[in-house]
Amino acid sequence: MNKKIKVGVIGSGAMGSGIAQVAAMAGHNVVLYDNNISALEKAKENLQNTLEKLQAKGKITNSSELLSKVEFANELTAFTDCKLIIEAIVEKLEIKKTVFASVEKTVSEDCILATNTSSLSVTSIAASCQNAERVLGLHFFNPAPLMALVEIIPAVQTKPKLIDEAKQLMINWGKVPVIAKDTPGFIVNRVARPFYGEALRIYEEGIADMATIDWAMTEIGKFKMGPFILMDYIGHDVNYVVTETVFQSFFYDPRYKPSFSQKRLLEAGWLGRKSGKGFYNYAEGVTIPEPTKDDQLGTQIFERILAMLINEAVEALHLKIASAEDLDLAMTKGVNYPKGLLAWCNEIGAQKALSILDDLYDNYHEDRYRASVLLRRMAKS
Repeated sequence: MNKKIKVGVIGSGAMGSGIAQVAAMAGHNVVLYDNNISALEKAKENLQNTLEKLQAKGKITNSSELLSKVEFANELTAFTDCKLIIEAIVEKLEIKKTVFASVEKTVSEDCILATNTSSLSVTSIAASCQNAERVLGLHFFNPAPLMALVEIIPAVQTKPKLIDEAKQLMINWGKVPVIAKDTPGFIVNRVARPFYGEALRIYEEGIADMATIDWAMTEIGKFKMGPFILMDYIGHDVNYVVTETVFQSFFYDPRYKPSFSQKRLLEAGWLGRKSGKGFYNYAEGVTIPEPTKDDQLGTQIFERILAMLINEAVEALHLKIASAEDLDLAMTKGVNYPKGLLAWCNEIGAQKALSILDDLYDNYHEDRYRASVLLRRMAKS
């Protein structure tokens, strides 16, 4: 893929528009497609406003020129001369497969087809195409113009040389690419699950309230956001659905079990910041509850969640989901963790992480707390 290829993006929502902006700012002509004309018009207005703000801040000098690089289209025929198509639509496998099958009939034989899925099988999406070897995953993080990480996920069918080409293109776009095996959640959405899931378990058991758990993770753990604030920020329509998808895709492994507390918020339509209410109430004049600033309790919460996160990262390394370097890069660049989890494991010692997990397992007798065999080996050595 050379630097001047024309890029197509399917879906004009926040993610699709963000990817289109990234490609345009990297010098490409872009076709942003949506079958909803009003959504396209809104995307154009939002992109124009974003580029004008960047120009006002002195970050770019040519907002109108950049906007002119993006063609807003509601016909798939606009993709005819594109050499890379990135799909960024709803996380529903059958819909994605239908779209890929349709797009393949429109584009040239050498056009690369990529999905921005965060947790679905890239191999299954590729199987909807006659030429499946040109399909791969390019998973950007929201907001795409600001987040550096891109997970590159080859399907079983993907042509090997395409992986290096995609990596180089992402570097040209100013991104930090990591390569992940096509397994549920890839790197970030798999490894990060305990940050939410274990926090929810601690809350549901009454060990601590939400504000105290958030305080423990930000003040003691130095995470940018606590798990409940972050779930509200992401939105439960996204965060819960990813958890449920990963849980089902891993044949109902209890490590990824969703929470009724979060499911009920989704059912109520309390999606977090976007709806004004989630775990916290964001109405004007309402303040977030004060945490219980007990250092001993806070340390206990932080170390329990950290041990679960480390175990997940070590297991991903054991199963060759990604290299050790890419696993740590993914967590620092994709979800802004203060440290890579494997580096954190080396810092606190594998023995300590293992001891916490084994204590939890002895207490609960749940497979949720089983330690990775690699963590046991690391603790011994």
